[in-house]
Amino acid sequence: MRKPQSFLRNVIGEYMSEIGELNNEVVVVNADLSGTCRNNGFVQKYPERSFNVGIAEQNMVSFAVGLAHEGFIPFVFSMAPFLTMRACEQCRTDVAYGKYNVRMIGTYAGVSGGISGATHWGIEDCAIMTSIPGITVLEASDKNHARCLINLTLEVEGPVYIRCGVEPVDDIYPENIDVMPGGSIEVTRGNDGAILCSGVIVQYALQAAENLKKKNISVRVVDMYSLKPIDRNAIIDAAKTGCVVVAQDHNIVGGLGSLVATVMAEEGLSSKFRIIGMNDQFVPMAHAGYLYHLFGLDAEGLEKNMLNLLGR
Repeated sequence: MRKPQSFLRNVIGEYMSEIGELNNEVVVVNADLSGTCRNNGFVQKYPERSFNVGIAEQNMVSFAVGLAHEGFIPFVFSMAPFLTMRACEQCRTDVAYGKYNVRMIGTYAGVSGGISGATHWGIEDCAIMTSIPGITVLEASDKNHARCLINLTLEVEGPVYIRCGVEPVDDIYPENIDVMPGGSIEVTRGNDGAILCSGVIVQYALQAAENLKKKNISVRVVDMYSLKPIDRNAIIDAAKTGCVVVAQDHNIVGGLGSLVATVMAEEGLSSKFRIIGMNDQFVPMAHAGYLYHLFGLDAEGLEKNMLNLLGR
């Protein structure tokens, strides 16, 4: 039976209305994408706390810093590539350098934008935002997880970036799971190998683990939702299995794979290792499901890569 699914941008956009009710200091800022980012509910409920700066992402981020300076908690919404590339200098110099409590939500992360094409794909955003000092970088993998990460942002001091795709994701977690900067979730236990992943790929990793279980192969799936700071202990423990596959809807350069590889090298860990993602290339526009299959990010691809590392 197919599991219930959710669209994370819908979940986050709609949940903002509840967050706005809980905290009067929460405001929403967008660059003429309240519909795309699903903020219309908040805008209608709290028009005095909603700001549309027009198609001007750089101004949007700087404007949000001004609100944060005055004690508000601005949530900035845009597509991941527009937020992290067009407004990169403002994210770095205005938000991070000043350590302001700006929460940046990037939708269309990875190639989830599908036939919108490379201009609307965010395959570089993790690399960009984790390289900027002081920004906590998170990635949600299901609806309850997304709500918990939004709640977490109300407790974290300093800037936060949350990336999320627009493809549907399986419901994985119960309500009110524990999340923290530098945390991860071991979704399934296994000792023959480990799949470290984040976001939309977690559901595919779980499917791959189920398929491998039928072949008497026990594979661990770890949701590395905190990309920065990253859970070093989870990586160290995963490496003990001897086979580590890292998968993320992102360029293989600078994403979760690079972050995990750095920890393993620093710790002097030895393990068979493979990074699955976009192979440092632009490809013609296509539906996300096709692209996930093309790059080996779906359940079939993850299973094949693990079997290959295991020599099966």
